[in-house]
Amino acid sequence: TLLWETLGKQFVEYEQVAPFLIPEDQQRRLLEFLPLFLKAWEQSAGVIVFPNIQLLASEVSKLLTKEIKKNLNGKPAEEARLALEQLLKQKGEAGDGHLLLKSVYLLSQTDLRTLWNIIGSGLPAALMQCLYLFFTVPLKKTSDDRETSEDDAQTQEMLVKIMLNVYKEEQGIEELLAADKLQSLIIATSSLWDQCNHSWKVPTGCVLRTISKAQTKTSIVYLQAADCIKIAIQNLFTLADTLPACDVCEAASIVLCFVKDSYPVSSALLTEFENSDGYQLLLKILLRCEGLQQNGGNPYLDEILDMLTCLTTCGKTELKVSGNIVHPQLPHFDFERTQSSGMTVKNLQPFQVLQSIFQRSNDQHLCERILAAIGTIWAWDRMNFFLLEWTLQPINQFTDIIHFKPHPVQVQFFRLVESIVLDLSYVPHEILKKVQYLIKENIVPFCTLTALQCLLSMTQKDLLFSDIFRDSGLLGLLLALLRKEAKILRKSAGTHLPSLKEGTEKELNVVMLKMVAALTARSVRNTVVLKDYGMVPYIKIFLDDECYRSATLSILEQLSVINYEEYMSIVIGALCSSTQWELHLKLDLLKSLLRMLESPKSHSAFRTCSGFNGLLSLLSDMEGALQDPPSGQWAAVGQNCILELVFYALQGITAALHLDPVNSTFFQRTGLFEKMAEDLGSLGCFWTEGKRQIPVSLEKTRTFAEFLDAAFCSSEPLPEWLKNCIWILSFLDHMVKGTLHQESYFKERKPEMGEEARDDQEAPQAQEEHPVAFKRPGNKLPASAYMLWGNPEEKLEIRDCTIVHPGAVCVMMRLLPKLYKEGYAQLSQEIQCALVDHIQSLVKSEKSRQVMCESGLLSTVITSCQEAFCSDSHPLHLPLTRVFEKLASQAVEPHVLR
Repeated sequence: TLLWETLGKQFVEYEQVAPFLIPEDQQRRLLEFLPLFLKAWEQSAGVIVFPNIQLLASEVSKLLTKEIKKNLNGKPAEEARLALEQLLKQKGEAGDGHLLLKSVYLLSQTDLRTLWNIIGSGLPAALMQCLYLFFTVPLKKTSDDRETSEDDAQTQEMLVKIMLNVYKEEQGIEELLAADKLQSLIIATSSLWDQCNHSWKVPTGCVLRTISKAQTKTSIVYLQAADCIKIAIQNLFTLADTLPACDVCEAASIVLCFVKDSYPVSSALLTEFENSDGYQLLLKILLRCEGLQQNGGNPYLDEILDMLTCLTTCGKTELKVSGNIVHPQLPHFDFERTQSSGMTVKNLQPFQVLQSIFQRSNDQHLCERILAAIGTIWAWDRMNFFLLEWTLQPINQFTDIIHFKPHPVQVQFFRLVESIVLDLSYVPHEILKKVQYLIKENIVPFCTLTALQCLLSMTQKDLLFSDIFRDSGLLGLLLALLRKEAKILRKSAGTHLPSLKEGTEKELNVVMLKMVAALTARSVRNTVVLKDYGMVPYIKIFLDDECYRSATLSILEQLSVINYEEYMSIVIGALCSSTQWELHLKLDLLKSLLRMLESPKSHSAFRTCSGFNGLLSLLSDMEGALQDPPSGQWAAVGQNCILELVFYALQGITAALHLDPVNSTFFQRTGLFEKMAEDLGSLGCFWTEGKRQIPVSLEKTRTFAEFLDAAFCSSEPLPEWLKNCIWILSFLDHMVKGTLHQESYFKERKPEMGEEARDDQEAPQAQEEHPVAFKRPGNKLPASAYMLWGNPEEKLEIRDCTIVHPGAVCVMMRLLPKLYKEGYAQLSQEIQCALVDHIQSLVKSEKSRQVMCESGLLSTVITSCQEAFCSDSHPLHLPLTRVFEKLASQAVEPHVLR
């Protein structure tokens, strides 16, 4: 602060004596003051505390202007250029010109009033003369240039920064016109770009762009009077044939900046640009830019494209077009009420340049940028799509040539087409017809795939497209193509040859199936068309390939809406005909079946199509699959997948029995519960030797809920066979309550397009390669798993639930003697006791006991337990007796139970 106060006093003294000094002394006193000013600025970290700063700025700027003019006056260009460099460069401790330059540089960054004082000194015009010479007159290199290059860079940076600060103000623009060098510099950039001083190219471009943004009416009149834009375009036409494309872009972007930025003030320069064939020049330049982006890119190319996009809104009058809205349209589309934002297209010429480049170039970057520009124009105003499409028809015409473009461009184009529907809520019927023709011709499979994905997104948006694409013939086309592919698949089945369709072609089949699935979803009419085409036998061929399966099942599920029997016949037939190792096929079929069984109308078809026997046959096919340790080919499958299959099979049976007395009676009277018990008992985790079990004394007893917790929620180790038994018993327990079909123990497995179909392999893949998300030890079970037994940690009482399916209790009772394994006598007996206690809790209520007795299944249960636990000394004898005594109290003929 003290230093600034001292400087302030010194400058006041200078002000007082300056009027009485001769110019030389006045200049000397000011130059003596400046080093102290700069020192104070450096010591105060750039903070200036100087009351007379505006006057100082004016004095320093006037002196710098005077020195520049003195060095330029009457000298040839090269000599003047050298003199300027000598004036402004740093010499030893200090140089007068450099000292003035640095001072003005600092002062120009303070405040607006100080900047106005600098502008009023006449410096803007002098700086423009300097810039013109530095750009147009390259100096010959000397041996000392390397030593001074750093100082030159600092000088250049300060000089350019001053110009940027001064020329961003309108007053600065008005002042620089006095030098009459602005139009000369602009013309020089368009004619001497390859001969200029290369180190001044970028700075000159920055300065001219700053001037362009601050144009005034006076500067525009000045440039127009000198035919500046016209001459520059003529020069650029010449350069476009000789210079590299990147250099021409850089020079042309400067001229185009003045055209675009001047339009809000006056349309004069745009008119001059258009009358001088400016758009033809840009088209010529941009077509030479193919491949430019591969060599590191060019920001000036992107700048020209951006400015062309902006020029589409530069016009005096609104475009008036009247298009024909083709119906049907989406319900919420109303063209008459489409509001304009004011950013509408008023100038078609710049857009025609963009359109011509896309049509004539296959350069990826150029095409992507033009598509992005079209998206931007649409985003400015919804009307712009209609204004362009009803006049120049860009999207309509692009559809004819899109298959020639690089793949990323095709993807971007069809996203743009998709946005017409998704963002504008408009159905472009003419464009969709051309896209459909593109799919039919299938010239480039990738393009066909991308086009079909676009139509798929539209179809999923609104049900209206199901009618549009049926009436247009797309549905019929897809069905014919799928019939052809199905025949090929059928011929290649069992030949052990690699798949005939790979990559894009296979993915195209996937999307065709998805499209048919989308077209038939919620559309009975389209489903009838599919059936009338005789496609059902061909569609089911696609079930064998995992890539096709999801969409195929969606189509078949839609078929069930008009014919449940046909759906059930196909799916159950596929389940029964699948090989022992096609586990993932079985899982997918079961999940589809479960979705259909949610409708009570499907239950009768399920029964009449042998659905119960079909699901039980899946369990029969897995005999010995859960042995511990696993043996044979089952070892490669993994027990998680096997348990998942067991779960979904039992879930399907439960769903078919749910609230359906006819199915329940059928399942019970045909002895299917007994078959279920037999099939589950043969899985390999239950005891099948038939030997009498030897009772042991139990050191501890645990509840069934505690066993469940020990098996899956704690670190306590249990043998694998017992874990599997507990899982199956938990499935059955939910089945008893009729809730198994509502449970979700497993996460959905979603095969990727690139994933190789596993079911078609001769040998099953290892489970570790394709793990099923299964809740194993260390993972908490879903809350539903505890619903029946409570939380063992809180020791809650077991909830009393009504028995819905008594046959499932009988299955649990039949499996009770099989909860045993040699070498685990005590553990086996403990889990048996826990299960008996749990069953006892199930028949606790009077209603549950009545349901059990009325089922007529008890005599078979007693027989199954009699041999295993007939000894009075067996620990299970007493609890089993209590269970049967409870049931006897409800029996119509109690003596039968006794």
